[in-house]
Amino acid sequence: MKKLKRAGRPVKNPADAGRKYRLYPTPQQAERLSKWGHTCRAVWNMALEQRLYVYKQRRKYLRADEQCRYLTEARHDLEWIGDLPSQAPQQVLRHLDRAYENFWNADHPAGFPQFKKRTSRVVISLPGQAVRVTQLNRKWACVRIPKLGEVKFRLTRPLGGRIKAASVRRDGAGRWYVSFGVHTGRTATLPNGQPPVGVDFGVKQAAYLSDERVPRLMPQTLTKGEQRRLAGLERRRARQIQQAKRHRGGRYSNRLRRTLRAIAELRARQARRRADFTHKLTTDLAKNHGLVAIEDLHVKQMTRSARGTHAKPGVHVAQKAGLNRAVLDNLPGERRRQLVYKCPAYGSELVLVQPARTSQTCGVCNLWDPASRISRDTFACTGCGHTDDADHNASVVILSRALRDQAGAAIAAGRCGEQHAPTGQARPAMPRTCTWRTREPLTPSSVGAQPSSDTEGYKESRHVTAGRMSKRNRVSGHARDTPKLTP
Repeated sequence: MKKLKRAGRPVKNPADAGRKYRLYPTPQQAERLSKWGHTCRAVWNMALEQRLYVYKQRRKYLRADEQCRYLTEARHDLEWIGDLPSQAPQQVLRHLDRAYENFWNADHPAGFPQFKKRTSRVVISLPGQAVRVTQLNRKWACVRIPKLGEVKFRLTRPLGGRIKAASVRRDGAGRWYVSFGVHTGRTATLPNGQPPVGVDFGVKQAAYLSDERVPRLMPQTLTKGEQRRLAGLERRRARQIQQAKRHRGGRYSNRLRRTLRAIAELRARQARRRADFTHKLTTDLAKNHGLVAIEDLHVKQMTRSARGTHAKPGVHVAQKAGLNRAVLDNLPGERRRQLVYKCPAYGSELVLVQPARTSQTCGVCNLWDPASRISRDTFACTGCGHTDDADHNASVVILSRALRDQAGAAIAAGRCGEQHAPTGQARPAMPRTCTWRTREPLTPSSVGAQPSSDTEGYKESRHVTAGRMSKRNRVSGHARDTPKLTP
């Protein structure tokens, strides 16, 4: 499928790398950036509300090109929208277009676009031609933002390419960051010739490699003192919120806001430490191995709540909630996302294998028996008597499955022709989890378009079972057997 720009034009030299830097605005600049972020949020909500209303009344889809005309009128009538740089709300409308396209894409897990709350993350997006970066010295640089001027940021690494997009955002602790999407013009990296490895991402152990006898452990993201402080702050927050509801009608006091700010700072520190370990782990895996085999985990299904309903309450809800927190703390989805772009950059290949029965299969004789998993950490094969750590044995099984699938793919390519050889391990078709999403295309350009192969190191199945919305939540308003719309 031909790659299209958000506005419908072909993309020339798209961004192929990202750069993130710590931004240091002045107090006046930070206050204005905060106002701009809330204005962008309001533009998103108004544009989404307009699209829903127009479709409900006229059965017509609105796109960014048409909404930009209304945006021009709003900038003249509303001063708080006119204060934004003209490119920022246009980027918001393009992002809304992409959200709709992801929703209509049968292979994308995104849901229907949602309204943004006031507590959502503050983001101001700009195109690359709207900003200009000037290097001040070896450690500092400044970015020129329209209507704001020069803002300094810490130059921790060179840009390495031409800026194609930029975004300014604020985290929960109040720190500002600027991110650039750059076009580096890099070509495909040759295979590095390193040995393959199977990786088992666990809960108790961050990662267990098939060629190592010691697991990789993630350091504590919060020290014991920070954990005690966080627990005390959360108790204080609950007490202050209860007092606010009882005496002030729910209005937050300044002390409660200070408590929330202190909790946000600890959470942001924890997230930075977790992200640092994740980047170091994935870089080491992609750089020092020629093939990285991991499990094709469905994290959303794994961490689904067991709370149940009032009529049918769940079982072991507290234990399942603790397990969900432990799984999400290891960031299995983020590790996979990073390996997807790091493996091709370092000359390695990412292979996804089915996670079923990897913890109950022997890595020596390949015998599957649930009785072989005698405990959480111990695996003893009932067939050959092989004994090993359960996670290490799972990593060996993952690697053997990846190598076997690669050998089968090579045989199929030799029989059917090189043009049919897959680029990686294909994931078998799974029934769609969002059964309420239809497959009706949003734009005529997507009608009849064939899905393109994934060029980021692996290939996934394109066969997905179509679903159907309920009448109450249906967006298209058409029956399942109705032909696709054409302009």
